[in-house]
Amino acid sequence: MTDAAAARAQGLLRDHRDSIDRLDAILVYTLAERFKQTQAVGRLKAEHNLPPSDPAREARQIERLEWLSKEADLDPEFAKKFLNFIISEVIRHHEKLQK
Repeated sequence: MTDAAAARAQGLLRDHRDSIDRLDAILVYTLAERFKQTQAVGRLKAEHNLPPSDPAREARQIERLEWLSKEADLDPEFAKKFLNFIISEVIRHHEKLQK
């Protein structure tokens, strides 16, 4: 590889990594906002003595996410695992608020 080709590759690598860093920031802020909303839901459920989980909604959300992941060309199994992790965290927060 020539020095010019290597320099070009390094520049492209830097650009890709900069984009990945911006996307990571978007993910973190998006997750933070999502958890703020689910915590508000948890407080509402606790105030009205509603169950911390809603299995029917969770199933619909997983189905919806599978569809979205296919549309976005993202591995549906990964998307399902990711949403299941988020849902389990939300339920844990809701159960904590119930106490």
